[in-house]
Amino acid sequence: MRCKFRLLALSAIAAAAAAPLLLLVFVGSSGAEEAIKAAASDSGVAQWALLSAAIAAGLGTVGAGIAVAAVGAAAVGVLAEKPELLGRVLIFVGLAEGIAIYGLIVAILILNRAG
Repeated sequence: MRCKFRLLALSAIAAAAAAPLLLLVFVGSSGAEEAIKAAASDSGVAQWALLSAAIAAGLGTVGAGIAVAAVGAAAVGVLAEKPELLGRVLIFVGLAEGIAIYGLIVAILILNRAG
């Protein structure tokens, strides 16, 4: 039980650490500079948009880390018993990783909507 909790905690920490980097890569440095300039000029909307985009990306990656930890542990168990189920197991792991992509897309949409 302790090992599973450690794996879950490490996955969540890694996902939370990677979220801002992924957001910066996909939005680009010029988009981040524009967002910072907008936040300086309009203290209300732009700052809330930046905060909500960070929360969407961060929680999306934390959720994906938790999901991949659970599905990955089960996948290893399944593959130990039946190696021919590799394709099906990869589909489930990919679906769990898709949660992070959804969070990132929501963050990008929030930043685009804010201007």
